[in-house]
Amino acid sequence: MQHGPAVRRRKLGAELRSLRARAGLTSGEAARLVGWHQSKVSRIETGTSGTKTADVRLLLDAYGVTDPRLRELMLALAGADEGDGRDHWWHAYRGILPTAYRDFISLESQAGGMRTLETTVVPGLLQTPEYARAVTRAAVEGADEDQLDTLVEVRIARQDVLRRRTPLRLSAVLDEAVLRREVGGPEVMTRQLTRLVEAARLPHIRLQVLPFSAGAHIGVTGPFVIFSFSSASDLDVVVIDHLTSSLYLERKEDLEAYTEAFNALRAHALSPEESLEYIAARAGGA
Repeated sequence: MQHGPAVRRRKLGAELRSLRARAGLTSGEAARLVGWHQSKVSRIETGTSGTKTADVRLLLDAYGVTDPRLRELMLALAGADEGDGRDHWWHAYRGILPTAYRDFISLESQAGGMRTLETTVVPGLLQTPEYARAVTRAAVEGADEDQLDTLVEVRIARQDVLRRRTPLRLSAVLDEAVLRREVGGPEVMTRQLTRLVEAARLPHIRLQVLPFSAGAHIGVTGPFVIFSFSSASDLDVVVIDHLTSSLYLERKEDLEAYTEAFNALRAHALSPEESLEYIAARAGGA
């Protein structure tokens, strides 16, 4: 387990090393192309030191990388949201959002797919403003109204990934408790369930309900997220949230274990069609 920035450096370095090899260059040749010492290229590739996004652009140019999504992903891994002036919407909230949260948002914005198990609340990407406010008020003790406004604004802004030209593919397994927990009161919960029904009908969103009748299951250990990246599958990562931090698992065996767990949860859950019917019935008060 590692924290986000360390994982990003390792993944960025590994991908840059792969791109260099694909370009048929040694580390020394790559260094000469961009006017560096070879040791700098080595430190970047091993993830032992951070790197500026300007340096990543130099390397991508030297390696002939023109794929815009891959370039954007590499820049996100380099921390393009942390002070280089690039136009990322969350950059305006740097003084408010914890680094770990900004790190999560940057990965979410670049991911092609997201698989998530939720055991307590509706996924943030599908929350209504009123529901998001009730959850945030409970989670952020002592927050004043202005802080709540800002955090809810960020939560809703994140949902743009589901509306972009090539939307994020979201597959979520929701424990039945998520739908039965009355967050914010009956009216707020009814509107939230209605929002889930609308989302479940979209082609890029797959919702499945894991009923109480499924009994004990592998998901009882807690919620998790698996991010997948279209341009570079070896950059996939599992994110596990804790009260004060997020942990990132990126070893092949970790990814395989969580992928198998997610597939098992889907197999025990109601089908997407049955889940839609169940959520609609809950929304209607049945």
